[in-house]
Amino acid sequence: MPETPEQSATGRFDTVLIANRGEIALRIQRACRELGLKTVAICSEADRQAPYGKTADRFLCIGPSTAAKSYLNQDAILLAARLAGAGAIHPGYGFLSENAAFADAVEKAGLIFIGPTTSSIATMGDKISAKRAMMAAGVPCVPGPDTALPDDPATIERTALEIGYPVIIKAAGGGGGRGMRVVPKADLLHEATALTREEARKAFGSPSLYMEKFLEHPRHIEIQVICDDHGNAVWLGHRDCSMQRRHQKVVEEAPAPGIAPNIIQPVGLACVEACLQIGYRGVGTFEFLYEDGAFYFIEMNTRLQVEHPVTEMTSGVDIVQAQIKAAQGHVLDLTQSDVTCKGHSFECRINAEDPESFLPSAGVVTHLALPAGPGIRVDTHIHAGYKVSPYYDSLIAKLIVHAPTRAEAMTRMREALAGTEVEGISTNIPFLRALFEDGAFAHGETDIHYLEQWLKLRRAA
Repeated sequence: MPETPEQSATGRFDTVLIANRGEIALRIQRACRELGLKTVAICSEADRQAPYGKTADRFLCIGPSTAAKSYLNQDAILLAARLAGAGAIHPGYGFLSENAAFADAVEKAGLIFIGPTTSSIATMGDKISAKRAMMAAGVPCVPGPDTALPDDPATIERTALEIGYPVIIKAAGGGGGRGMRVVPKADLLHEATALTREEARKAFGSPSLYMEKFLEHPRHIEIQVICDDHGNAVWLGHRDCSMQRRHQKVVEEAPAPGIAPNIIQPVGLACVEACLQIGYRGVGTFEFLYEDGAFYFIEMNTRLQVEHPVTEMTSGVDIVQAQIKAAQGHVLDLTQSDVTCKGHSFECRINAEDPESFLPSAGVVTHLALPAGPGIRVDTHIHAGYKVSPYYDSLIAKLIVHAPTRAEAMTRMREALAGTEVEGISTNIPFLRALFEDGAFAHGETDIHYLEQWLKLRRAA
């Protein structure tokens, strides 16, 4: 790869363009500054007043308000990097963070993509190839073949019978809760397959599907990994992300409650082995369903996760800095024996949305009060006077707490939520306050379906 003036002979860089917005743009900027790196912030026309623009070394508007013409405009981002003299691009999460074509374009432009290699993104981005790679590395997977579903109806029927109903049909290139259907019995199989195949074609550009056993009461467990380019990799404990609404996470915690170390450790080590086998670089997250004491791999996110702070709080590792260092070519500065996770952490996603209907709420923040104190962290880009745009995801802040025990962390989160005030727009804070008063959640007795059922009961009351 040809070097630019901003890269040294070892491939390092001193200026990073942050190809994202919102709280994650500010979070990456802080990590860069602590590493002594310059930053280039970009924005759409809707984000011209973003606070991270004022603290960046360069701030460039790259297009109109719609994401397709700005934050998803690869040519505009690469041009901005060239104009600003950036040697690397950090994609954050969402937008282009798991786009193999973008990572390839960055590398071909002589820049460094702060993330995995193009081949790793492509392998793990396709659910079928990812499952095949994980099975080869000994990572436990959900029962089902590691091949795409054929068009032949008889073969599809036979596959479902071999797995056993209920089954779930998923888009191979899917994500974000889209492109999947549960099939409880045989007479619904072909209609579900046809509908999912068409949805996959429209949403992800590929009609490729696969089929797995549908687990009825699982939890969603994640394992965070960090890898360098020198054959070193570690896992940083585990998270529980079971509190979901429409397959979207609402609250995350670390560690996952009620899972003994001797059960999780072999799975974590298998994840590390999988990373080494595919030559993975940077940070990544293995996602599992966990039911009746068994783990089942579902996918790998080849990027920084929204919920990375809970792992940072328990492990003491700055995951964003580690990601940047890996891209710079540094040797990982910790071994598995150095990783010790302490205490318990929760993260609440604070969204600009109605707490009952969950419809997005745009407008100007007229008043903002945020909690502070030991064990409290707030990642946000908003302030009083900030205009919440209707063009993007509704996430406006992440409220994170840490305490010695899970019970103490729950109490701390209740107090932190009570001290969080956002006026001028609607937020989901009342919903989060009610959730943290729920008895089953307090005792860790939930699965990925619990929140939907809890909401139904609340609406019926």
